[in-house]
Amino acid sequence: MEIRNKYPEFIFESYQFERNINGIHASFVYKLGEYTFEPTVDIPIASIRNEYLKNEILDNLFFNFGIINAINYYKLSLAPKFTIKCGELDVVQKEFFKKLFYNGLGELMYRNNMLMQYADFMTIDAPEPAEKKQFYFDDNFAGNLITVGGGKDSIVSLEALGFMREQNLCMQFNRSLYPVNRAALDGISLAGYGLDSICNFNLSIDEQILELNQTGQFFNGHVPFSGMLAFACAIICYLNNIKYIVVSNEASANEGNIAGTTINHQYSKSYEFERDFETYLQTYLCEKIHYFSLLRSMNEFQIVQKFIKFPSYLKAFRSCNVGTKTNSWCGHCAKCMYVYIMLYPFVAKDRLIEIFGRDLLDDESMGQIFYSLIAPDTTKPFECVGTREEINYSIKIAIESEDAPKPLPKLLQWYYKSYSYNPTVQYTVPQYYNSQHNIPEEYLKALYAL
Repeated sequence: MEIRNKYPEFIFESYQFERNINGIHASFVYKLGEYTFEPTVDIPIASIRNEYLKNEILDNLFFNFGIINAINYYKLSLAPKFTIKCGELDVVQKEFFKKLFYNGLGELMYRNNMLMQYADFMTIDAPEPAEKKQFYFDDNFAGNLITVGGGKDSIVSLEALGFMREQNLCMQFNRSLYPVNRAALDGISLAGYGLDSICNFNLSIDEQILELNQTGQFFNGHVPFSGMLAFACAIICYLNNIKYIVVSNEASANEGNIAGTTINHQYSKSYEFERDFETYLQTYLCEKIHYFSLLRSMNEFQIVQKFIKFPSYLKAFRSCNVGTKTNSWCGHCAKCMYVYIMLYPFVAKDRLIEIFGRDLLDDESMGQIFYSLIAPDTTKPFECVGTREEINYSIKIAIESEDAPKPLPKLLQWYYKSYSYNPTVQYTVPQYYNSQHNIPEEYLKALYAL
């Protein structure tokens, strides 16, 4: 608690935006004690197609983005007071952001031994509006903004909505401290989209954050990136009269990492967040825009079945966070092991080795990671991975396949002889259907027809 006592207040001081011949430039000012952070957003003119923009709507959109973007700096001290000096929030809005910050930073608090009750987490201090703001929008909102991250999930969404290609735009959220997402651009290209179909949202991160992280005096860790992405997409949709924000979060994202807690690395990919943000979007941002995950009705296993129908993407897709800078699979992390397991029963072994560098299931040094993915008595890796049921089912298929190598790779041998392999266990993974989703009927039909 020492750092919270030393820096008890985080301040969202101000923000501004300007429209010019190059597009839109926005800047934000946050303060934490003696530190001032000034990140910026730039949206190029090529990513703007709406000719009738209203400044009051843009002002509201950037103000709200400024609140969620603050989480990158707020996390340094987890200050008990979040003060907003540049805008108004009603009680419902304050509760929305408090819940998002609390759950979105759950992993960070856990890893830094800072777990606390919701009531003790923080208060948001902002003046309440005298009356609800009313915004008036044109009726010409149509089409889809598809977020593309470079992994298998967004590729399935691109293919499922290929029949609407002329109405689709692809979203790229670019952060200054991160390299260009080569895998995402390759996937977009393979799906048949040109550069003129890509909308770029460029966020610069104040580099002081790197210096402070290196001191070891402040908290550092995971933030709810998908939550920031959702607010960024709302801005891009308004700039292009787009009706739907289409993300690619599966039902498996609802499962937490630690039994008996709400800690979930994928909280901002969960249905709970999707539902909350859709309500917030409709009530406070733009009633013409909707937010949903196209893959919410499916589990990860089912998504893999769709993905392998398009083998041309195998050379391009990437999901490994460690290998982001080099557009590669590191071959040593939980995400690499997870994706390897899910693909193993369906992709030729030689092809997998070509992608990942070696047979990960034949590497005993990966045993602890392997165990953490399959065993309910361990902490689930803090990565975007599927449920343990799905992973164990994929392993069962791999072991029982007629094409299974003899002998089995070492980790599968251990699983077969010493863990819990039982050929009589019945799984419902392939038949799974999650009815808790907001997918429009036409889109749902297209997904299952893929």
